[in-house]
Amino acid sequence: MRPFPDDLAHAQQEWSAVYRQLAERPGRTELRRRLYRLSAQLFFHPYWRRGRPSPAAWRELRDLGRADGDVSERLHR
Repeated sequence: MRPFPDDLAHAQQEWSAVYRQLAERPGRTELRRRLYRLSAQLFFHPYWRRGRPSPAAWRELRDLGRADGDVSERLHR
């Protein structure tokens, strides 16, 4: 697993939580706006300045965001 920065991993975890909330309560404008802002934060994060992420990198980050528990334990494996 890649060593993602803590703020990037936490943003992904929050994105996943907001996405689940929106799935349960569709049409919530505040949730859609929050999801949009988090998406931009994830996509334009300074971590990706070295180069655009590969599909595998996005998958690892998304899996990290979906996992239960403390993200910091899995960040630096």
